Amino acid sequence: MSKVLVVPAARVQQGGLTLFMAGIKVREIVSDGFFNVETLDPDDGADKGYQRLLNVNRAKKLADYVLKGQKNRDAFLPTSILLATDKSVAYNEKNNTIEMDLQLVGPFSVVDGQHRLEGLRMAAERDKTILDFEVPVNIAVNLPKIDQMCHFLIVNTTQKSVDKAVEQRIIARLTDAIAPADMPSLPKWIFNRIEKGDVDKAIKIVDYLNATAESPWLGKIQMANAEKDKSTVNQRSFIKAILRYVLVANNPLSVIFENLEEEKEVFLTYWKAIKSVLDNGNSSTLYKSNGVDLFCRFSTPFFMKLQNAGRFDFPAMATLLRACLDHVEGEYSGVAHPDWWVKGGRASFLNSGAIHVVLQEMIRALHKVSLELRPAR
Repeated sequence: MSKVLVVPAARVQQGGLTLFMAGIKVREIVSDGFFNVETLDPDDGADKGYQRLLNVNRAKKLADYVLKGQKNRDAFLPTSILLATDKSVAYNEKNNTIEMDLQLVGPFSVVDGQHRLEGLRMAAERDKTILDFEVPVNIAVNLPKIDQMCHFLIVNTTQKSVDKAVEQRIIARLTDAIAPADMPSLPKWIFNRIEKGDVDKAIKIVDYLNATAESPWLGKIQMANAEKDKSTVNQRSFIKAILRYVLVANNPLSVIFENLEEEKEVFLTYWKAIKSVLDNGNSSTLYKSNGVDLFCRFSTPFFMKLQNAGRFDFPAMATLLRACLDHVEGEYSGVAHPDWWVKGGRASFLNSGAIHVVLQEMIRALHKVSLELRPAR
């Protein structure tokens, strides 16, 4: 049997967005089929979810707060939850109510408020009187899934913090999903990222490094919403470094090559060369933030040198990198040796300033190297 819920509501029109503002009891909200949280799955490329993972401790704290307030009769939770559906909801203008057949319009997608919902559910399990607690809810109707994703991004980047890795994934999915001309209204900085497409490209490069069998990075990158497991660096940091130092106008990688497949392959070859020169099996710091930051920065002058030689294959990269590192002098000459990159070694304790100094020494050494390579056949 279908469940029909009738509640008082006010209709709010914001441009093309229709919202219904209502007070709904917890018993209705936590009932089966009322809402659904579409969590982003880092292991499924076809996944369309966009929510961060639930923080159980955060939800539990809210439950404790509500239970204490209920006992003292001063429970206070005024912030509204934002739900959405791509269906219509019947509005009765005579008595200002909405009528929802949950079998037809549900479950509602949670755009904002999943921790409040889970906290209320936890509280109601411990105290049944919480079921009559009324929660302010905004329901957006006739809102396509892609628009729901956009609104989640707006709420969680302009008003509150969301994991940067989740934000990156959403921007990449929006880039793939629709043309910029069809994009719902977004803050300019988000729209520019989507239109430029660099986050989407960076995500694809990182996914390629993390999933390719012969990659030094195989399984080492912690994706958005994924458990740490055996990863050594998170997606957020790697994407940030690629956006800042690799996908830039002066880096040959983003200028010379005609398609993303070639760019991914060249960048993978670069890291294969780095591994061949610096990884003795114990050089774990090479695959942490310091290694990512240093070698993403170094990729621009390194690729420029290769561009002059007309070679971007593995032998050329390995030869050039080895020759370059052999010419590094001074305090940071140890950068050329695998032992420098072992866990607890010198590389583990570099700050941003020190990494910059190492980079400059590597660039000086690179300029000293005369690269004479036969053209690749």
